[in-house]
Amino acid sequence: MNTLENVKPRVSANRPSRGYRVFQGVNGFVLTLVVVVTLYPFVTIIARSFSGERQIRAGEVTLWPKGFNLTTYRIVFGDGTFWRSYGNTVLYTVVSTVVAMTLTTMFAYVLSKKELRGRGALIGIAVFTMFFSGGLIPNYVLVTSLGLKNSVWAIALPNAISVFNLLVMKAFFENLPGELEEAAQIDGLSTYGILWRIVLPLSKAVIATMVLFYTVSFWNSWFSAFLYMDRTELMPATVYLRNLIAGATTGSNAGAGTDQLSQAAANIQSVTIVLTALPILAVYPFVQRYFVSGVMLGAVKG
Repeated sequence: MNTLENVKPRVSANRPSRGYRVFQGVNGFVLTLVVVVTLYPFVTIIARSFSGERQIRAGEVTLWPKGFNLTTYRIVFGDGTFWRSYGNTVLYTVVSTVVAMTLTTMFAYVLSKKELRGRGALIGIAVFTMFFSGGLIPNYVLVTSLGLKNSVWAIALPNAISVFNLLVMKAFFENLPGELEEAAQIDGLSTYGILWRIVLPLSKAVIATMVLFYTVSFWNSWFSAFLYMDRTELMPATVYLRNLIAGATTGSNAGAGTDQLSQAAANIQSVTIVLTALPILAVYPFVQRYFVSGVMLGAVKG
């Protein structure tokens, strides 16, 4: 006979334990602290870019602009050379990223095949270039002798393959189920057909990540253009802003600068960071969703 004493209270299986709730609280606090520490420099940089010269030099600017001033932005945006340089940056970044992704993807797919003869030697050659290079002068002589100076290829080709990105993509391709490619071969797909119709659609996460890495690298790059471009109309925005920094700093140190030049020298670094980082920050949210997507979900049936 059942009695009330024999009836045990039912505990919900979905209710988290006290220890897990404590972990969630601590984890949330730590992550919030990390976000605050990460955002603080960016907010400060934006505030400095809109602040006045006196307040910047006195160290009064923290999270909010003081002595609101748009002089440096007017100097930059009012110059037609800036917009031409910005267009060059977009062109160089797009072309270089397309070339880099094409070569990196194809090379990584080849290296992911364990049955490939000479695979170890190819990986060794790629890894060797991570630690050793020909040097600045030989690279300059090579690019010049190939007739690549003053062209987008001087930026795209010498930096076409990042070995780190190559190894990451190779490891990703190696983890894809081999049964998918075997089934595609039975259906009559060629090697390129398998890569285009099977492998790449399942690799959206790593492709999006590599595109972001390459885009940021080429967008922020200035030394290659500074080295291989002789004409001003071919310079990217990074070189333009670098020259603006040098000119403003030199004029300010010489004591012969105007008020506008002094203002530019005070917050040009902040304006530079804002202008170069803003496009990447705008694109990132559209790429970030691929980082957490389950690309293999439902790809293989049990």
